[in-house]
Amino acid sequence: MLEKIAFLNQKLTPGLRKILGNTLWLSLDRILRMGLGLVVGVWVARYLGPQQFGLYNYAIAFATLFAVLASLGIDRLVVRDLVRDSADKDEILGTCFWLKLIGGVLTLLLTILGIVLFRPHEWLVIWLVGITAAGSIFQAFDTIDLWFQSKVQSKNTVLAKNVAYLLINVLKVSLIYLKAPLIAFAWTGLAEIGVGALGLVIVYWHSGQAIQSWRWSNSRAKVLLKESWPLIFTSFAIIIYMKIDQIMLGEMAGDEAVGIYSAATRISEAWYFIPGAIVSSVFPAIVEAKKNGEALYYRRLQDLFNLMFGIAIAIAVPMTFLSKPIILLLFSQSYEPAGAVLAVHIWAAVFVFWGLAQNPWNITEGLTGLYLQRTVMGAVLNVLLNWVLIPLYSSMGAAIATVIAYGFAAFVANAFDPRTKRIFQVQLNSMILRRWSAER
Repeated sequence: MLEKIAFLNQKLTPGLRKILGNTLWLSLDRILRMGLGLVVGVWVARYLGPQQFGLYNYAIAFATLFAVLASLGIDRLVVRDLVRDSADKDEILGTCFWLKLIGGVLTLLLTILGIVLFRPHEWLVIWLVGITAAGSIFQAFDTIDLWFQSKVQSKNTVLAKNVAYLLINVLKVSLIYLKAPLIAFAWTGLAEIGVGALGLVIVYWHSGQAIQSWRWSNSRAKVLLKESWPLIFTSFAIIIYMKIDQIMLGEMAGDEAVGIYSAATRISEAWYFIPGAIVSSVFPAIVEAKKNGEALYYRRLQDLFNLMFGIAIAIAVPMTFLSKPIILLLFSQSYEPAGAVLAVHIWAAVFVFWGLAQNPWNITEGLTGLYLQRTVMGAVLNVLLNWVLIPLYSSMGAAIATVIAYGFAAFVANAFDPRTKRIFQVQLNSMILRRWSAER
């Protein structure tokens, strides 16, 4: 067995070996964060109880709503420029850093202003949101991560950030044993970002680079901002799509409802890394199939959708019936209502899996704007449904709104758009695990 692995390794080109190694490190990072985050997150939820846990998640969701200003949507653009023009590395990185730092300060100020307007005189909420939003300033140091990405050397940043992640999770467990107040857990979130930033600086210095050589460029800043504004809009739509339910729950049904809902979504959303990993692996094969004819192209797409639907159903059906015992086992009796919420919210997985499976088709067909269009549609529908259903059904209403909004954006809308009717047929076929027919 070892001989076969060694033989295969010799057959790989240095470039491909580097890409596979980088992908492995990124995958390990995601698995570690998902696993440890779920375990410690459940522990924190049990300690805080639904009301305080809901307040904690409300603060995170509210701060996240403004976080798009901290990144400015320039990350991919910066990586692109670093690959194309590595000689201007210091100018690219310096401009990116200062843009992100300015964006982080604006994020903090706007977030605090927003929470003061939403919840005036609720000083605990204001402090929680402010502490959480302060992390956006330290995210300017993620500029270093972009440089390592351009070199396909994510191992360095994964190690730096995961050391911080492990230390902070140990601290969170210690806080539970010390019976610390809620605000202490908000400080740990800020500390994680700060320690991670320090780790990035250390690995950057250790690789022989110097932050002191970074420099600002007005012309480059203008070009980056001009190109990034559609990405900022897209990111903002995605955040509304993903986080607005918790904010609306907090405003319309109270913090305990957010705690119940957050407990359910921690379980249901833990599976969402699966389609991302699968799509990343099969994307090149789908693009290649397009060159060899429509029949092969759609057969591979059909196989992908069949796999996605099969996995989603294999997750959703058992979770529907086991949701209450799982919630009671992990979160305790005080979160018992989250069982019914999980039984509904888990079905959003079908549409999340389908939506991610459609992305390779969108890109291959030159319909990259379709993702933004559907995200905006889903976000608007999600807000409207939450507005109607939360007053009636509280956390369950938010879960129903999420499933309907995801279903409309990733499935129903395909039936009414002439460009996506073939994908709608692929989705219908996948419900019965049917292969694509060349006669279509």
